[in-house]
Amino acid sequence: MKALEAIRLALRALTTNKLRSALTMLGIIIGVGAVITLMSVGEGVQAYITSQFESIGTNLFFVIPGSFEEELDRPAYLTLKDTVALADAVEAPDVLRVAPLVQGSAQVTAPGKDKRVGVSGVTLDYAIVRDWPTRIGTFISETDEESRGRVAVLGNDTASYFFPDTPDPVGEIIRLNGAPFRIIGVLEEKGGGGGFQNEDEVVLIPLSTALTRIFARRTNRGEPSISFIYVQATAEDRMNAAIEEVSQVLRRRHRIAPGLPNDFTVISQSDLIGTFQQITGVLTVFLGAIAGISLLVGGIGIMNIMLVSVTERTREIGLRKAVGARKRDILLQFLSEAIMLSLFGGAIGILIGSGGAKAISYFLREDGFSAVITVGAVTLATLFSAAVGLFFGIYPAQRAAGLNPIDALRYE
Repeated sequence: MKALEAIRLALRALTTNKLRSALTMLGIIIGVGAVITLMSVGEGVQAYITSQFESIGTNLFFVIPGSFEEELDRPAYLTLKDTVALADAVEAPDVLRVAPLVQGSAQVTAPGKDKRVGVSGVTLDYAIVRDWPTRIGTFISETDEESRGRVAVLGNDTASYFFPDTPDPVGEIIRLNGAPFRIIGVLEEKGGGGGFQNEDEVVLIPLSTALTRIFARRTNRGEPSISFIYVQATAEDRMNAAIEEVSQVLRRRHRIAPGLPNDFTVISQSDLIGTFQQITGVLTVFLGAIAGISLLVGGIGIMNIMLVSVTERTREIGLRKAVGARKRDILLQFLSEAIMLSLFGGAIGILIGSGGAKAISYFLREDGFSAVITVGAVTLATLFSAAVGLFFGIYPAQRAAGLNPIDALRYE
């Protein structure tokens, strides 16, 4: 029997019992749809995480106090003097800019509004390394830093919350823990959310002001303590060299003897992106495997219906064998029916899964999330659905092909 003839006979058999065929395909439809949706969401999460970290800035890495790998027997700090040493072109020639930051939260009040908001003390270089310009007004200047000025730059969402009816809040006064600050600018919208900190909900003030008026943090030697340091390398291909230089400078400044662990941690963007992509990759595979269980259930449904079909068509099989049909012809006919059931169900499942992924993207569009439907996910679902039809169709097809024609013709 030719393949086209087998397909024609399979289509006629399936259309004879339309409702039963549709119900049989339902398990495959649900399974493929779930696989496409969940894998697309997983790919979207990876893309979202990558974009969030890349939005921090280019050629950046971070230095934070303490160690993730080893327990230290001494307090760990980063200070302003560390920042000055890292900015020295002689000590660290591959470092372009250094932006220290002290971070915390404060009770922010404005006329008729009161909310606890994240507050960061920064310098002028912060806007440069983060590539984060102001939408309205100006950023913190060197003069503001030197004079410990009570000025503030608001994130986009913070400005919208405290001044919903004021398009340009520059010149307005807000209070941080009761201290008045004059607004000098509003930042461009940066984005963030969906489980990540919303960077647009922030107040930036001069670092010197933060260390003296809001977050008066000191080391055991009385030096101002900062939360972490942004470091920008001169070029992307000099990142590793810049990291090594920063590590050596800080080890000398912190008087860390050879062989002892660092009391600071250097983290690059690629490290963060790689770690999160590894986690989300495992999660995507796990979710896809769970969805794949539906495909197995659908395959069992196909086997069950095909066995029923063999029983119902026993006389037909006997008649076909009596007029010259070979064993492989019967096998091909029933295998074609099983594979077509799974492929039709898979095609419908791909459409439903793609629609589900687009629906999730629509509901999360405000957070900047978009599910990514990849060719790989569609191909995997298609091949898997065909494999399910082939695997679960083999036994019923072999049973049909193995019927004795005389016994089949006598079957009532």
